[in-house]
Amino acid sequence: MELDERKMKILQAIVKNYLETGEPVGSRTISKYTDLNLSSATIRNEMADLEEQGYILQPHTSAGRIPSDKGYRVYVDEMMRERETLLDDREKELEDMKDFLVEKVDRVETLLQNMAKVLATNTNYATMISTPHFHRNKLKFIQLSSVEDNQILCVMVLEGNIIKNKILKVNETLDNETILKLNILLNSTLNGLTLEQINLGMISRMTGQAGEQSELVRNVLDAVAEAFHAEKDMEIYTSGATNILKYPELSDSEKASRLIGTLEEKRLLTNLIADTGSEEDGGGIQIYIGNETPVQSMKDCSVVTATYELDDGLTGTIGVIGPKRMDYEKVVETLKTVKGQLDDAYKKIT
Repeated sequence: MELDERKMKILQAIVKNYLETGEPVGSRTISKYTDLNLSSATIRNEMADLEEQGYILQPHTSAGRIPSDKGYRVYVDEMMRERETLLDDREKELEDMKDFLVEKVDRVETLLQNMAKVLATNTNYATMISTPHFHRNKLKFIQLSSVEDNQILCVMVLEGNIIKNKILKVNETLDNETILKLNILLNSTLNGLTLEQINLGMISRMTGQAGEQSELVRNVLDAVAEAFHAEKDMEIYTSGATNILKYPELSDSEKASRLIGTLEEKRLLTNLIADTGSEEDGGGIQIYIGNETPVQSMKDCSVVTATYELDDGLTGTIGVIGPKRMDYEKVVETLKTVKGQLDDAYKKIT
């Protein structure tokens, strides 16, 4: 059932007040909070209707009400519809993150770890971010070079300028001409291919052309396969797990232990990332409230995730985990800004 304007304003007032205080909200508070100029009795009647319709609930015998998951959902959807695309004064605060992100950072992993920490500090919630990846990565370049007697360094560059190194042993020291010919053979055959496109017929032709160095070519192909598989192993960085203890509704020892365990173990977070990738909206923001989250230990939380995309087409997921009464507007604005900042910072270190 669609809410009329009066009920919507009362619901919004209840949610906003509960976000600020964490305490059940009574009709008297709402009468001062809104511009409806309604009596407490009229507001009580409207609140009774909202409760009957499942938008608010009474946690105990007091007169106060708190939003239900359904009420939060209506509030968030309305907020997203009404929200202006321009950021408010928080934009400058978030802009200041850029200098911190790129300072003394020369690796994507360090950049992502810094971002998780900055987000946790800025929002006062727990945060997570996954490493960027391609669903079907391609090999861009291979470079063999002699580093020591009987050792060859194999440098593999994957799409997105992801670099993987592997030291390969050889039975004899190879001269520069032999290494050059192998580099030409490998790059002319493999450049631009995915792992699935490197078939047995291609491998057979390459080893035949390599002659005495056929074993080295096989080892290079094994290294390429390892590089592809390693890139599929997504890393997830988290920060601010203890922030959840600041919120009474999440500080219960059992709930907090499950939630912190999930953030530390990280394995279950892959379900959240997979769900974000399949259900995100056009703006790349997904909001899960209570039971909507695919992670069981987060059923008492709200989770806001965003898909970020880097310059080379790499994508990853960034998320904020907090109480249902989190400041949704601030979190959404923050994630939208951070998505762009990650791309800018990534360009400076690649």
